[in-house]
Amino acid sequence: MTTTLSYSRYRGQLETYFDQTASKAWEQLTSDAPVSGIRATVRAGRDEMRATMLSWLPDDLTGKRVLDAGCGTGAFAVEAARRGADVVAVDVAASLIDIARKRAPSGLAIDWRVGDMHDAVLGTFDHVIAMDSLIHYPAFDMVAVIRSLGERTRGSIVFTFAPRTPLLMLALGMGRLFPRSDRSPAILPVRETLLRTLIGNALPAARFGRDARVSAGFYTSHALEVMPG
Repeated sequence: MTTTLSYSRYRGQLETYFDQTASKAWEQLTSDAPVSGIRATVRAGRDEMRATMLSWLPDDLTGKRVLDAGCGTGAFAVEAARRGADVVAVDVAASLIDIARKRAPSGLAIDWRVGDMHDAVLGTFDHVIAMDSLIHYPAFDMVAVIRSLGERTRGSIVFTFAPRTPLLMLALGMGRLFPRSDRSPAILPVRETLLRTLIGNALPAARFGRDARVSAGFYTSHALEVMPG
């Protein structure tokens, strides 16, 4: 994938946000520590989405290579490795990778890396998971990443996007009322029909599989399964 200026800009925003602003908050959100009511709904939504996406992978991943693209603090990577997968877990934020390494049980086959999810140096995979890691990019950059990963994926790519719904647009509008220092990088909603069309054009041999939407308070995300072909 040729990195566009917009992709590089949004990637830089994510790296800055998680490494300089929100590392501690994200560490707390992804733990079992008490959080505010709003963050509790986000935690519950993320837990439900993670469980949904995990259910779309084989129970036995022995001998399979899995990419956790935008792994955050590593919860998904750990569960995939427990099923026997050889996992590459990558994130742009070094601070999150540090948290993930400290939390992960010993003895699991997880290669933690700081870098780009679409970097060809990561190799080929049987399954790719990108949970809430593409929602901050414009649709054309999102599809470019999926196309790049599709060229190196034998089985499935399961990713989430922010669905363009009235409720989500309202919630995002309310978020702009918070002080700039408290805001996370912008979530960029996209219509499902447009996204499917763009992916179909980028990967003509691809087949679409399961999809599921999770809405829990201030968390809304839609998972889509793609078999690159």
